[in-house]
Amino acid sequence: MAKPTTTAPTKSKFFRVAVEGATTDGRVINRAFIEQMAANFDPQVYGARIWVEHLRSTWADGAFKAYGDVTAVKAEEVELGGVKKLALYAQISPTPELVAMNKARQKIYTSIEINPKFSDTGEAYLVGLAVTDSPASLGTEVLSFATKNTGNLFTVAEETTLEFEEILQPETEGIKLSDTLKNLLKRFSTKTTSDDARFTELNDTVETLATHAIYSADQFTTEKTRIDALEAALKQTTEDFAAFKQHVESTDANPTHRPAATGGDGMAETDF
Repeated sequence: MAKPTTTAPTKSKFFRVAVEGATTDGRVINRAFIEQMAANFDPQVYGARIWVEHLRSTWADGAFKAYGDVTAVKAEEVELGGVKKLALYAQISPTPELVAMNKARQKIYTSIEINPKFSDTGEAYLVGLAVTDSPASLGTEVLSFATKNTGNLFTVAEETTLEFEEILQPETEGIKLSDTLKNLLKRFSTKTTSDDARFTELNDTVETLATHAIYSADQFTTEKTRIDALEAALKQTTEDFAAFKQHVESTDANPTHRPAATGGDGMAETDF
């Protein structure tokens, strides 16, 4: 029998990622940018991936690997402080690691990366989404990254409430099993077939149920192992990022400073 699918992909509900206004580097996201991003975004043309602090890793298992993709965006008006502004909302397809981080209340702020003149369109396009722990700003790491990507805009991070839901998949295996049981009950409720034939079908159905139960148990064990591995990976990623952040914060911002002298006892020597 075909093996049933036990893991459904996940998507988020639409959530706000940007509002027309100031960005981290002083430049402004105007209303037209929001409108253009909502109208132009197409994952088939250029996909916007999800990063930690906008930082990219060259390694698939690195601390700054991608944590999912933006699947859709839309623009809606919101009222903030009595003023109506146009906001950009996004829907994402997260990795299990991002879902786990969100459940642990880690990286609950989001910021977007905008190319104001994308490709040959000359219009704004959403090229990236970042998750961060820093409200209202993205810290020195991202500002350093932004200086190397002067053409793009990085929005001020704002708190995000992510709600995830499973993408419904056709339950073909369950339907087949259900239909088999229904047909079997119908045969036992009538005398259109012989007892031998009905008991043969009963035996076949019991074997099918047993096989399904064994496979379900195996899948449960497999999923538990996978979840344990994801939790370990998340812990390692968190530790790696903390170490990296500590290193950046402890690095001298002005490397031209002369290091302090380490030798001598402070006594001046005089020749006689």
